[in-house]
Formats: sequence, structure tokens, C-alpha cells
Amino acid sequence: MGSVVHAKKCQKRNDNIVGMISLEMVGYFDDRENSQAYPLPLMGRFYPNQGNFIAVAGNFHSRHLVRRVTDRLIQESDIRVESTALPFVPGVGLSDNWSFWQQGYAAVMITDTSFFRNPHYHLPSDLPDTLDYQRMRALVSGLAKVSVRF
Repeated sequence: MGSVVHAKKCQKRNDNIVGMISLEMVGYFDDRENSQAYPLPLMGRFYPNQGNFIAVAGNFHSRHLVRRVTDRLIQESDIRVESTALPFVPGVGLSDNWSFWQQGYAAVMITDTSFFRNPHYHLPSDLPDTLDYQRMRALVSGLAKVSVRF
């Protein structure tokens, strides 16, 4: 992955990276009951059963960045936001944030939870008309404001 090469170069140069934000699958939303699944059974007790939110996820080392991004995104957008920063959550390390974690940097993944919600994920039915562009726009607008305030 290109992010592995980049993160290693950053670490070698001793770059002062305050945090890395990785966008991973951010366009599928589902307001129906029980449209959201989770990688760990107990998570369903603490998080919504409707797939109508954006998740900010990180490892335990990145917990302060998770909180900071989550709080600012809630302030700066109309999108529903949930967050987690646990020592291990299956699926959270499947994006470019993992490369930065490996180099000791704080990093978060912002996601619609992909295959835990989207029945079209990587299937022929995964088409543009299955995405919610209004909520994606709300997320991107909020993230633009979040990134300026860092």
C-alpha cells in the first residue's frame, strides 16, 4: 500500500504528524431498524441498530484523536456520528490508518462501516444510486471545517 511507504518515510524523517484521517466507505446510509451489524456482538448494545451514522474509529493509542475528531464533526455538521477507540476492533485496521498506527502515529478511520451495513458492498449492485449524496455532502462539509480547526 502506498500509505505504508508514506508513513514509513514520515517516521524516518521524524515528521510531526498530529493525526491522520482516513476516509473509508462514507456514502451508504440506511434508516431501517436492524440495518447495522457490528464486528463484536456486544457493540450492538452500545451503538445504534440503524445504519444512519458515520463512525470515527481508532485504536486505543489514537483515542484522543478519535474524541477530538468526533466532537468537532458533531459541532460542524448535521451528520450523526458514533465513535470507538478500543484496543482491537475487527475491520478498523483495514484502511490506510493502519499504516500510520504501525509507525506510532495517531490515526482514525471515518467510515459508514461498509460491509457491516451495506448489502451491496463489492457486488455488482454497488452502484452510485445506492449512495446518499446529501449525507456525504454533510460529512465532507463538516470535515472541511474540522480540518481547518486542527
